[in-house]
Amino acid sequence: MTLNPDPSSTARSTPDGRRDRFATLTFERDVAAPLSVLWQAWTAPAARAVWAAPMPSVTVEFLEADTRVGGREISLCKVEGEPDIRCECGWLALQPGVRSVNYEVVSSEGVTQSAALVTANLSGTDKRSRLVVTVQLSSLAQDMEAGYQAGFGAGLDNLAGAAERTMVLQRVIQAPRSAVWNSWMNPETLPQWWGPEGFSCRTKRIDLRAGGEWVFDMIAPDGTVFPNHHLYNEVRPEERIGYTLHWGENGPKHADAWASFEDQDGATKVTLGMVFSTAAEFQEAKGFGAVELGLQTLGKLERFVASR
Repeated sequence: MTLNPDPSSTARSTPDGRRDRFATLTFERDVAAPLSVLWQAWTAPAARAVWAAPMPSVTVEFLEADTRVGGREISLCKVEGEPDIRCECGWLALQPGVRSVNYEVVSSEGVTQSAALVTANLSGTDKRSRLVVTVQLSSLAQDMEAGYQAGFGAGLDNLAGAAERTMVLQRVIQAPRSAVWNSWMNPETLPQWWGPEGFSCRTKRIDLRAGGEWVFDMIAPDGTVFPNHHLYNEVRPEERIGYTLHWGENGPKHADAWASFEDQDGATKVTLGMVFSTAAEFQEAKGFGAVELGLQTLGKLERFVASR
């Protein structure tokens, strides 16, 4: 977010003469996406990286991202010609589809600018959802209220747009997480099950590491060839992977994607998410049955793991 001083904010003096400023800010957004999708867009690191920058002139670099209670997220907000702004977010509570609570500390050039408690309440259905974010802000080095108003407002506008072009697929696989992970992140086995029913994969290059890639063709039952290029930007063993989808080798990007793996009573809950680059691409994907085809892919993964 961009943060700018606002000298008009209410302030009070502390015993040592400092001027501390306090504010409670509330943001509300109605989103044309299912509640389950909004939750993923709000919490999944790959999705947060898509909508975090409040405007095109701002670049947000994520240094660390661990979305679980006790985990933290560290990012740098970069604007050309200005000092970087460091934001540390620590997750205090996560109730999927209901609520999240995190602290946020913002600093620049080694000086802490503000601290805040951020509470997000979510509600909705399988059609639409609602997000209410309350920020209890304490400005320290300078007044940050206007910057938070602008940064959070623009960021949540971006979030709503991203959620409306996000596709989330989930399946509980009756196998330990290590077995599911090893079937996914093994260059020998991934091409054996990837893709919908009747599709096969022809690999050109595969390197399943952060910074690696998978260049391959998916071949439909009728012989139609679909060139694919996955570029991997994050690999956290047995937890999640993050990657981008491209139309063929070095082709245009059409989605930012992630897969996460969670223990669930001895089974593994797999979540596959994709934030499409444009609303038109999202609608096109839905139109040709990407949800159904993606669920078929996860079904093939389950059968493959069971056969091992």
